[in-house]
Amino acid sequence: MRSPIYPAAVPCQRHGMLQTVELPVWALILMGLLAAVTAASHLLFPSVRWFFRRRAERVVARLNENLKRPIQPFKLARRHDMIQNVLYDPDVIRAVNDYADKQGIPDNVAFETAERYAREIVPSFSATIYFGWGTKLAKWLSRGLYRVRVVRQNKHEIEAIDPEATVVYIINHRSNMDYVLVTYLAAKDTSLSYAVGEWARGWPLRPLIKMMGGYFIRRKSLNPLYRRVLARYVQLSTKEGVAQAVFPEGGLSRTGELGDPKLGLISYIIDGFDPEKSRDVVFVPIGLNYDRVLEDRVLVAAAGDNRSRFKFRISTVFRYVGRHIWQRVTGKFHRLGFAAVAYGSPLSLRDFLSEQHDDVAQDLGKALMGRVASSVPVLPVPLIAWHLQEAGGQMSRAKLTELFELEVAAMTEKRIYLCLPQSGAEKGLDAALRLLEARGMLLIDGDVLKLTGKYAELMPYYAGSIAHFRPKQAGDIKLQK
Repeated sequence: MRSPIYPAAVPCQRHGMLQTVELPVWALILMGLLAAVTAASHLLFPSVRWFFRRRAERVVARLNENLKRPIQPFKLARRHDMIQNVLYDPDVIRAVNDYADKQGIPDNVAFETAERYAREIVPSFSATIYFGWGTKLAKWLSRGLYRVRVVRQNKHEIEAIDPEATVVYIINHRSNMDYVLVTYLAAKDTSLSYAVGEWARGWPLRPLIKMMGGYFIRRKSLNPLYRRVLARYVQLSTKEGVAQAVFPEGGLSRTGELGDPKLGLISYIIDGFDPEKSRDVVFVPIGLNYDRVLEDRVLVAAAGDNRSRFKFRISTVFRYVGRHIWQRVTGKFHRLGFAAVAYGSPLSLRDFLSEQHDDVAQDLGKALMGRVASSVPVLPVPLIAWHLQEAGGQMSRAKLTELFELEVAAMTEKRIYLCLPQSGAEKGLDAALRLLEARGMLLIDGDVLKLTGKYAELMPYYAGSIAHFRPKQAGDIKLQK
């Protein structure tokens, strides 16, 4: 007897509902991954995030016991919450509405633009990354490449700063090593939040810098909505006591000389400050100088061209690291001279605003750059570069030694900060001459010192780092008395 045929089953077979469906392997894998991510986001990720957050809180609690300026809760807040705090600020909402009206777009589209800006700016600070290996790497790089010297710690004035005040370090910008060097030196006191330019947006710097507490800024952007979002983040972090490091020149010096202050970030801090209600903001000037700047040739080549941009290339880093390791292995590596730091006298924003000013931001910028200029240490290589330039590129060693010692004595009397070996000025002179000779920039023939012409453009660059101490080239920078 035949099995009965059910008519209802025929259409199902005809339309393929009971047929085998073939899929490519990649599509099956993709579907599996999506299903796994969906399941994890509902079941696993919340508990994992809670576990790591509790662990991070314990790490921060231990760190804060030893830090002079503890890590502020604002810096530890969830990144999503910080973004929401920025976006729903009344000033930002008004800027969103104005932007929508000017661009002729819906408010929700303008809000999405503001949200994109906020995600770009707001960091994702990790205390574990920062203090776990970030500061250790900074120490290894700083001391591995240079003889690091703090020629003035100014402990008395800095320790006298109100513990509740927000500290903002104001630093001259000589090299990208500035970030590394200051992070290493400040690690015993606090964690710093940096404003970083667009050059560092590439992988792997972008996620690393965000985890180190840095935030990216578009220095050339005139977009009022972007500026409003950036200003609000800076004001919130300042209000909540987050220690910051600001390079008022806005970019690396391409001539070696100190530049005029860019007032963007300083203006945001001033605009968000209420002398009656806000915690005080104390600016701490820091002067940096190097016997050798890693990017010196790149910077000098770009001098005078405001359109040139510096981009991070991972291949360049690997090439440099490989060469460095090879020099270490073969014993041919020698450190790049001194990297010197000096802390200037702090400036309270509340005290500054209690005085009469025609233009607060302009006057504050000049005052801060004056204090930074006074704090820049004088190193052997810049001093030699200055005198060899003045002599037309050739001088006897005896004459240079005489000028060098006279200069050291005069600067010591003027209380200009000098970075020299403990063994004396003559040892510092000898080490600097060997450094220039090793780069092929200087020929030493008995008692005669002569510039070779190789990298000749670098001599004015290094001499420029101390040009503001020379009366004829002091420019508009007024040194702090």
